Amino acid sequence: MPASRVSVTELNFGLVATPRKGDNRFAPIAESSYMAAAETQLVYDTELERIEQWRAEELERAGYSRPEAARIAERHDVDLHLAIDLISQGCPPQVALGILL
Repeated sequence: MPASRVSVTELNFGLVATPRKGDNRFAPIAESSYMAAAETQLVYDTELERIEQWRAEELERAGYSRPEAARIAERHDVDLHLAIDLISQGCPPQVALGILL
């Protein structure tokens, strides 16, 4: 009885073959590092909201009321330090709002 040769495909016992080094023909899609446009927008919006929240908190701490602080905080063209300095130098919040906005 002649010895039969066993092929390599028979030795893997039905398991998926391990790819060779550098073989990326079947790269897994789930491990992609790219974000969808909607996810990027969500992160960006969340970051802006966090910045505006922080600005509002700083303005309230300086002496602005919550609504006044929110109005100033959402305006990114208003210098936060100037807004705080106006209050710290004795300017009433309503006058400071008129100057800033």
